[in-house]
This record gives sequence, C-alpha cells and structure tokens, in this order.
Amino acid sequence: MNRIKAVIKSVESSDSISLVELETAAGKMSAVVVETPDTADYLKTGREVYILFKETEVSIGKDFSGRISLRNRFDCTVLTVERGKILSRIVMDCKGERIVSIITTRSVESLELKEGDRVTALVKTNEVSLLEMDGNV
Repeated sequence: MNRIKAVIKSVESSDSISLVELETAAGKMSAVVVETPDTADYLKTGREVYILFKETEVSIGKDFSGRISLRNRFDCTVLTVERGKILSRIVMDCKGERIVSIITTRSVESLELKEGDRVTALVKTNEVSLLEMDGNV
C-alpha cells in the first residue's frame, strides 16, 4: 500500500460525496470520498491526512503526453524494477516520495522500463483513500 502525507487544500461536497484536493511533497492529488465535512471531522482545509492507494492501482506512462482523465499524475524516476513471470514491481521516486506500482511484466517489457527512466505515475481519483492522522500510524 502506498502512503503519502498530505494537507487538505479544499473540499467540495454534494449529497454524501466529497472531492478533496490535497497537497503532497510529490504534488497535488485528488480523492473522492463517501463522506463530507459534516460526517467526518478530519475533512477540513489545512488538516494533515495520509493518502492511501494500492500498488495495483498505479499505472505508468513513459514518454507520456496528451490529455487524459486521470487527475493524479506524478513525474517520477524509476528506482528498481523487480520482474516476475506475470507481474512486476516498480519502485519510483517522486520528489522524495516513494511510489510503488505493480503492473504486468508484459507492460514492463513493452515500455522497456529500467532503473533511471523518467516516467509518469497515474492514479485514478476514486482509487485514493484518506486516513486521518492520529499519531498511531
């Protein structure tokens, strides 16, 4: 599980859903949560939270350009590529934050991924969870 420290910059709610904009060392991120500031005390501007997302939810683009609907994008450097027969684990550095992706080995081969490559890590907004900081994490 990827975990990044963040600060809530804004919260826009409708019914029981909120779009939360966050600032991290790696850059801006967005999350959709099924809570609002009325139902969750931690959803306040300026509050620190952890952003969580699975390694399997991180896509990788190489030589990426163009428009795409994924809002969470990070320019990263590949630190390691651990190839398996079916799946591979890619560890990346993004401005001091470590982001891990698990993609198919065929995708690794297609992208010709190797240590030192500059890539774009992509995470769908609805795949991001928020965890309130309470000092016990």
